[in-house]
Amino acid sequence: MMSSLVGGFRLVRVALVAVAMLTCAAATAQDAPKAETKEQRDQRMAWWREAKYGMFIHWGLYAVPAGEWHGNPVGGAGEWIMFSGHIPVADYEPLAKQFNPVRFNAAEWVSLAKRAGMKYIVITSKHHDGFCLWDSKLTDYDVVDATPFGRDILKELSDEVHRQGLKMCFYHSILDWHHPDYLPRGEGSPRPWDTRPTDGADFDRYIKYMKGQLRELVTRYGDIGVLWFDGGWEHSPEELHSQEIVDLLRGLQPEIIINNRINLPQDFDTPEQTIPATGTPDRDWETCMTMNGTWGFHRHDLNWKSVPDLLHMLIDIASKGGNYLLNVGPNELGEIPEASVERLTAIGDWLKVNGDSLYGTTASVFPRLPWGRCTRKGQKLFLHVFDWPQDGKLEVPGLQNEVTEAKLLATGKKLKAARSEAGWVVDIPTQAPDPIDTVVVVTIRGEPTVEYSLRQSADGAIELRAMDATVHGENARYESGGDRDNIGYWVKPTDWVSWDVLVEKPGSFRVKVTYACDPATPGAEFDVEAGGASVRGKVRATESWTQFVDADLEGALKLDKGKATIAVRPASMPGYAVMNLKAVRLEPVR
Repeated sequence: MMSSLVGGFRLVRVALVAVAMLTCAAATAQDAPKAETKEQRDQRMAWWREAKYGMFIHWGLYAVPAGEWHGNPVGGAGEWIMFSGHIPVADYEPLAKQFNPVRFNAAEWVSLAKRAGMKYIVITSKHHDGFCLWDSKLTDYDVVDATPFGRDILKELSDEVHRQGLKMCFYHSILDWHHPDYLPRGEGSPRPWDTRPTDGADFDRYIKYMKGQLRELVTRYGDIGVLWFDGGWEHSPEELHSQEIVDLLRGLQPEIIINNRINLPQDFDTPEQTIPATGTPDRDWETCMTMNGTWGFHRHDLNWKSVPDLLHMLIDIASKGGNYLLNVGPNELGEIPEASVERLTAIGDWLKVNGDSLYGTTASVFPRLPWGRCTRKGQKLFLHVFDWPQDGKLEVPGLQNEVTEAKLLATGKKLKAARSEAGWVVDIPTQAPDPIDTVVVVTIRGEPTVEYSLRQSADGAIELRAMDATVHGENARYESGGDRDNIGYWVKPTDWVSWDVLVEKPGSFRVKVTYACDPATPGAEFDVEAGGASVRGKVRATESWTQFVDADLEGALKLDKGKATIAVRPASMPGYAVMNLKAVRLEPVR
């Protein structure tokens, strides 16, 4: 049986829970939707794929301590303070009596998202601390019953979202550090300091509670675009009854979109704080990211990303076929930090002019571009120029189609385009009209065809960077940020990487490899291959995974004129990884 009282809060209204449990069970049995066709799925996903850009909101009791506990800073993300600070339930619960966000204004929040060019809002209905931002009938540990504020935040926000024409979406944590039936806890668990007794705790009963709350979320607040799960890592999909929950949600709202964090693939993947180097082929995906270093409000976190960085990330993600869910963490009064407002407004200003290059676009047709990114809409290629060529010549490498028009998106000014040996060249102004991202629109005839190869430098050398590599295999991938600019996660010897090169100055080439390797796993051997020949190297330990060294390999590779493929393949892997590969350089033998 569930506990009726926890730390002064009446957690469960028993009669209502019983009814909800029976109703959920019945819904699971009779409401499970039929399998959908590809066409039906595409129609259901259409608005989300068109939107590209949404607002994530992390808000809850953790906004009150804002990264401090009893006057002392607590490390980690603001919303994880209960975990990071080892705070018992009985000590954390009283924060509810301090939560009185009198400056919360749903219309202002939604207007800001709309002004920023965002098309949907995802808010934490309940984070890992178990506190609910709506008037749940299954617990009093919510914003209406437990706080002096006493208003249903999700109701006010969803009403305003629908009124202003955006999509309302809910984040919901599977993990619950507050609920007496959520397990594991105590000795041997991730929370050994949570010493509440586990006798009588029943995880299946918690799942029924969660089902009841999810039913509330998708039946009270109109159309819900996305149910964004999190915190499922402590349990298997069988323990979570994941398929039952999915069937329940789809039975109640057939058009709902569900992410992959209920330990089932579902509709889209959710890379966090990172952008996959090549997107996630054959899967819809969405990068969620903070503007500073934490999701929930943290008064000491002033490490804000710049407007150019945030905008470039948005375009980078769109160019790889993904969506961008950018977070704000309101403070305890209900105010979105001014630093967030400034950045969102600046991005919105850019989108007012250049939005056609984002909304409704698909991924780039180019494997890489030296000056920026590309998004596509039919026969229009939107060339996002981050690094403006100083010579007034924008090279569009490998494009085989006929170009029928080229122009600046912002002004409509026509530009001259001509074929070149490498593809096409567009004549552009010598000064960038927009220093962050100027968009050049190229209209082509037919379906785009691109044949792209790297080229030699003027002295004949060939520089093969990790970011330009094609990765083959299951685990290896390009990593960036945090002193990383390399092929990492190379934990399978069957994974390999390659580059296509246009050789205009043939000959013999010495090989230099730039790599890093943790001292715990040296010794892998690898071959650099080209033209049917290879040279071998052996990985030696460096100081860390981000301490890179240059290694000259014995022997040389001969490259004939024309297209060549250069590959790096492991020959042996005695440790748990091959290396972090930053670059391969081929230098002509004089």
